[in-house]
Amino acid sequence: MPRFEPFTGIHYSPSIDANAVVAPPYDVLSAADRQGLARRSVNNIVHIDVPDPALGDAWYAQAADTMQQWLADGILVQDSTPSLYLYRMAFADVAGAPRHVVGVIGGLEVVPSGLGDVLPHEETTPKDKTDRYDLTAATHANLSPVWGLSLTSGLSGLLEASGDLIGEVTVDAVTHTVERVHQTERIAAISAAVAKSPVVIADGHHRYEVARRYARESGLTDAQLTMTLVMELTEEQLAVQAIHRLISGVSAVAFDAAIDAHFDRSPAGAVTASFAQDVVERCALCLVDTNGAGQWLSPRDVAFEGVADLDSARIRHALRDTPHDVAYQHGVDNILDAVAAGRASHGILIRPVSVPAIRQLAADRGLMPPKSTFFVPKPRTGFVIRPMRS
Repeated sequence: MPRFEPFTGIHYSPSIDANAVVAPPYDVLSAADRQGLARRSVNNIVHIDVPDPALGDAWYAQAADTMQQWLADGILVQDSTPSLYLYRMAFADVAGAPRHVVGVIGGLEVVPSGLGDVLPHEETTPKDKTDRYDLTAATHANLSPVWGLSLTSGLSGLLEASGDLIGEVTVDAVTHTVERVHQTERIAAISAAVAKSPVVIADGHHRYEVARRYARESGLTDAQLTMTLVMELTEEQLAVQAIHRLISGVSAVAFDAAIDAHFDRSPAGAVTASFAQDVVERCALCLVDTNGAGQWLSPRDVAFEGVADLDSARIRHALRDTPHDVAYQHGVDNILDAVAAGRASHGILIRPVSVPAIRQLAADRGLMPPKSTFFVPKPRTGFVIRPMRS
């Protein structure tokens, strides 16, 4: 079972306003987003976590120098003893119900692909990993966590009690709170609970791949672990949204033939944001055309024998013999905009994957198609950094 260990974290000094310095994950930021955050504060985490295109490859060394300067100036401080870090998020889900979830940040074991008990949960799409590797090699640090899901029942209960406050921000109606746990007995209990069962990677597959490479090539003992936010894989602790499909590069005749061979259609009328919930209630997918009109797609059971009970798997199966291009997007409005703008000929709204389905697939060590799940809210970057020096 995977090791999960405390580390002597680096974080912003209590005198620094967290609202000015933490940021969304690097991979959701546009160039304009980065510029806005960089202007917000000279100490914003993007100055060491998100490359400045104007500097090219020289940026990585500068990022490392900046981090060391912030430590020297007291902008960043390092804890004196190994700790774990509780990460809490309070928000309202898509139905408006209040949610409070909690996970724990620590160093999770880096295992070779196909071995051990840190498991991927979906196939990944090709992505350039050079940037994250170059940044890790320059700073010798994990700047943002992988997000993992633990199969250990009762882990959440060990995380309920508060720790020492590190920082708190409220952004986009989500309150993010990070607390330090340094008590030896509590750390031992939490670490043992995480190590008791496999951990499924929910988000950050590419970061974990970078961690594997860095573990092989750096020679650092600390690189045998990577910073990971671990939450219990339960309905109470997870909010999962769908990642919808945008289809292009296919003729209308070929597309319709493939769809009609696998689904029954019925009119859905004008598509609105409420369709994110309507697809769940109707147990159907929704096909969106360039005029914003929809058709319900009800899967025919006989057409999907032997196919995983996932809408992402159904779409892939239905179009398997039909050449096409697919892109991924969350949010009904984003799908409507893309199709109306001609960036896709069709949009397909799918249902979120259920937590029981995620848990069952993890237990079976199976993989979902790429971009099957969208876990929300996204943890912020900058609350804690994990250094690697030995």
